[in-house]
Amino acid sequence: MPASAEPRVALYFDFDNIVISRYDQLHGDSQYRKDTSRNKAVSPGTKAAERLKEATVDVDAVLDFAATFGTIAIARAYADWSTPVNASYRGQLIDRAVDLVQLFPLSATKNGADIRLAVDAVEDMFRIDDLSHIVIVAGDSDYVALAQKAKRLGRYVVGIGVAGGTSRALTAACDEYADYDALLATDAAVADDEASAPASQAAPRGGRASAGSTKKAESSEAPKDEEPAPRRRRASSKKATDAASDERAAETAEEKPSAPSTAVQFMAPGQAADETPAGTTRNPGRLLLKALELLRSKSDEEWQPSGAVKNQMLRMDPSFQERKLGFASFTDFLKSRGGVVELDETPGQNRVRIRPKKG
Repeated sequence: MPASAEPRVALYFDFDNIVISRYDQLHGDSQYRKDTSRNKAVSPGTKAAERLKEATVDVDAVLDFAATFGTIAIARAYADWSTPVNASYRGQLIDRAVDLVQLFPLSATKNGADIRLAVDAVEDMFRIDDLSHIVIVAGDSDYVALAQKAKRLGRYVVGIGVAGGTSRALTAACDEYADYDALLATDAAVADDEASAPASQAAPRGGRASAGSTKKAESSEAPKDEEPAPRRRRASSKKATDAASDERAAETAEEKPSAPSTAVQFMAPGQAADETPAGTTRNPGRLLLKALELLRSKSDEEWQPSGAVKNQMLRMDPSFQERKLGFASFTDFLKSRGGVVELDETPGQNRVRIRPKKG
């Protein structure tokens, strides 16, 4: 089988490691073990529950960053998923097609994730020739040997960890290292981009036609002369009411974030975590801005090829289709977001960038 032309990424997530590191980063060294019971259970409504919610790990931020390196061919998260804290992330992980590897603890302090993760990663590298990138989401120095082995086998190694909870040796063993807080900063930049869009240049919502084109369409579909006047008035009134209702529904759908909440939800034993309804697509405008911010942070280039931007959007959300939003092409979709992005259509360019902020 010929090797894929596009880079292919394998992501391995030591989930306990990153969750505990994030909690301790925000609330103090070893605070996670003090605040949770032996089975990692936290009672709802307690101070520990509030702390845990504040320290929720944003799985989307990690996976979106990993997708900037190529198609995510493998994504696995290792943990004891029977514990309430870990199980509360089930919806986030399943929504992004992450394989959940169950690891029951071998002792009171170790679940064996580092050994199992390393064995799986080495096996994958020998079994799948076209894996080009290995992403290790952890901070434990036990993964230094894995990073070194992956580099010797010709893979580009990326580490993702929490500041203060990542071994310096692991950071040095990677080709590239990303701080988890920096990934959250990208989301903050996206929110800032949305907030700075001028009201006069607000993008049409949900791919619907602009007010001008709607008026033209309505005028071109004027009632026929033979229709009685009262019926024409009733039909016109009904069309206006339906149009206003549709527009309000579209605005309401746009204002609500389409991505699932990343906050931890506590569940009773055996209760399934909520999952995103089938077919739900992430907010397309926010998805576009996230793709542009990620590509800009990697290349330090303001302008990005439109094709690369769409590829990044599809890596983050394969269900994105501009035609479902009412646009004939991706270029039309970009033009509809003129309030936040700027398009360069000079011959041979076809580039897009986030619209510079005024002042």
